[in-house]
Amino acid sequence: MDMIEKLDHVDLQILRTLQGNARLTIKELASQVSLSSTPVFERLKRLESNGYIKKYIAVLDAEKLNQGFVVFCNVKLSRMNREIAEEFKRVIRGIPEVTECYNISGSYDYLLKIHVPNMKYYQEFLLNVLGTIGSLGSLESMFVMDEVKCEYGIHI
Repeated sequence: MDMIEKLDHVDLQILRTLQGNARLTIKELASQVSLSSTPVFERLKRLESNGYIKKYIAVLDAEKLNQGFVVFCNVKLSRMNREIAEEFKRVIRGIPEVTECYNISGSYDYLLKIHVPNMKYYQEFLLNVLGTIGSLGSLESMFVMDEVKCEYGIHI
């Protein structure tokens, strides 16, 4: 059975509401989903323990924090096997400028989302960080000129 089938309309409403504002108190959340606090608290704990809610975060303004130069970087490894892929993922997880990494199909192996202060920083980052990864074959950088849509939630 698909995991989503185990959720009723109240569970889905709780998830939708939290995607909009994860700082709501249990009382505020209960009011928005038309239940009392105790069942909402129990449902929330179940949603967390079953992995529907991975974590709660604050979304920061990259521009104000001087990290607003966003680059999408396609990476092709020189060779691919399980050991090389695991090592690449381990290295990427340790690089703070890389905020997202996806194993993709097509001409490239991975897609990275990178936040840095400016082009000069990115150039040094390529040479001194990504360029030191032994399995790196080639890469292609695409620079974000304007963010048209950025949603952190998922449609449920």
